Amino acid sequence: MSLIEVSGVSLRHGDRSVIRHVSVQVERGEFFVIIGPNGAGKTTLLKALAGLHPLAEGSILVRQRLLSRYSRKELARILALVPQQINADFPFTVAETVLMGRYPHLGWLAVEGEKDLRLAEQAMQFTETIHLADRRLNQLSGGERQRVIIARAICQQSEVLLLDEPTASLDPAHQLRIMDLMERLRHEAQITIVMVSHDLNLASSYADRLLLLKDGEVEKVGTPRQVLTGEQLSQSYGCTLLVDENPLMGKPRVSLVSAKVATNTGIPR
Repeated sequence: MSLIEVSGVSLRHGDRSVIRHVSVQVERGEFFVIIGPNGAGKTTLLKALAGLHPLAEGSILVRQRLLSRYSRKELARILALVPQQINADFPFTVAETVLMGRYPHLGWLAVEGEKDLRLAEQAMQFTETIHLADRRLNQLSGGERQRVIIARAICQQSEVLLLDEPTASLDPAHQLRIMDLMERLRHEAQITIVMVSHDLNLASSYADRLLLLKDGEVEKVGTPRQVLTGEQLSQSYGCTLLVDENPLMGKPRVSLVSAKVATNTGIPR
């Protein structure tokens, strides 16, 4: 049985339709990446998976149970969300921020115990943020803040990690550090990863399967090799994209083709 089952889901922002009749499954332990052009509905769909956006139609099952049947605390024990925007003015230290991941496991007004402190320390060790424990979020770089929020999600001990463009605005070295961290987390902690990404080459390198959205509808679901074709991507993104094979990884490699290059080489636009 699939860990997450999305069936005929439609989502709206006011009177505007954002997602239309999306059906897809995410398997346990999978690295699943949602891609698509701006306005495709990627973040909205991720928020719906986190229970943060009401469904206009359809259903979402998690562990064969309707998402709407879970309490917020129950759901937080299964799903952890890492948003794209992180408030840098958050008035807490790194250690305090990571420890907040324990809230789904604590009773009302309960104080964190030895186990909670140990798990927070382990999460910081795993994300290589333990040396930042006493610093505040507004003192950190973007890559450091991202790893701290991921540490908080790890401390939450959820089965599924939902990430909204975790590598946005990071330089290539920090992008790889975050993605390698996700890969380690998936294999060592047996966590399922569902991620929204604009970077097609990172998606190709790490994803088991991709969901390609356009205008709120499913264009394609499949492995990187099935989804990332020049014809499919050029049609979905409305520009010329060339796909060949990464010689080091054997995965699809996507290159943007400018108008000048397309004209000089005869590549159709």
